[in-house]
Amino acid sequence: MDEREDLAEIRRAVRALCAEFPGEYWRQKDRERAYPAEFVDALTRAGFLAALIPEEFGGSGLMLDAAAVIMEEIQAAGCNGASAHAQMYIMNTLLRYGSAEQKSRYLPGIASGELRLQAFGVSEPTSGTDTLSLKTRAVREGDQYVINGQKIWTSRAEHSDLMLLLARTAPREEVAKRTEGLSIFLVDMREAVGKGLTIKPIRTLMNHSTTEVFFDDLRIPATALIGEEGQGFPYILSGMNAERILIAAECVGDAKWFIDKAVGYAKERQVFGRPIGQNQGIQFPIARCYAQMRAAELMVHHAAQAYDAGGNPGEYANMAKLLASEASWAAADMCVQTFGGFGFAEEYDVERKFREARLYTVAPISTNLILSYLSEHVLGLPRSY
Repeated sequence: MDEREDLAEIRRAVRALCAEFPGEYWRQKDRERAYPAEFVDALTRAGFLAALIPEEFGGSGLMLDAAAVIMEEIQAAGCNGASAHAQMYIMNTLLRYGSAEQKSRYLPGIASGELRLQAFGVSEPTSGTDTLSLKTRAVREGDQYVINGQKIWTSRAEHSDLMLLLARTAPREEVAKRTEGLSIFLVDMREAVGKGLTIKPIRTLMNHSTTEVFFDDLRIPATALIGEEGQGFPYILSGMNAERILIAAECVGDAKWFIDKAVGYAKERQVFGRPIGQNQGIQFPIARCYAQMRAAELMVHHAAQAYDAGGNPGEYANMAKLLASEASWAAADMCVQTFGGFGFAEEYDVERKFREARLYTVAPISTNLILSYLSEHVLGLPRSY
């Protein structure tokens, strides 16, 4: 598939940067459950994480299709963009709905990497993806808000300076619509930790730097409110579409990595006096995954273009996430099967990438919820939840 030269140049630049972080770097981070700060710093210095920030605030001012290429290529190189991808898209809510003062105060620092905005406080233990049922409260007291509650799966909170927080500012029973009464805040965690904000790491299947966060009478200035009080839920939806498209691009990159690994191994591995890639039992699963990846890739590009054109790309963003996450997981399973026992050996990186790929059929939105969205909003079927 032909690609615009500007996107091809971005791809080459990302590939060159990622070559400085080979498999051994990632294996060490995985063993130690350590955050890949050196990799994130390198992406920041190169300007890749500021791709979507306008030039007036120190960013590159690129469109989402370019950002998707960046994230795809990171994964295709065997690296892990989950350590940094939120720096690219979380700021979207601030950019779209923040005041002029908020944008001028924070966006240049986010663009340069001086400020890390990588934490997104939305999910809660009792509500999960039922965002409208969240319980964390933010109560206005004079020129402050007092926050109480708990968030879970708040990834990179330990490695972020700022958090975008969704909290309830009006009880659910007091609002006319289910989508009202939620507000968005930009919390400076450097000032909050130990003063009402507690972060606890969660050990997971993969090295994902995720946490649970507790708010106990945390006081933040009223100026931390983004946009209008009670309208936070609509604000985050456009950001969620960007998130889904970019993570779908990552999944395509993962699928490419698994397919390349499997093809290379199938050509070299000799069993019964012949390369295993000569056997259709090996060839066909690889070929099927390739076709599945290419189809998902087209959907991701289409979703990014729809997003860049404006309007509501929800249908395409959700389908891109669905198809790409399933393509990457199918390729991961195929790659392990191709490698056989060696697929479980750390040195080949297959088992690490296999664990990382499993996440995206669950997060940031599960496959079933995407299917529910398509059923109701695209096909017109009755609401199921």
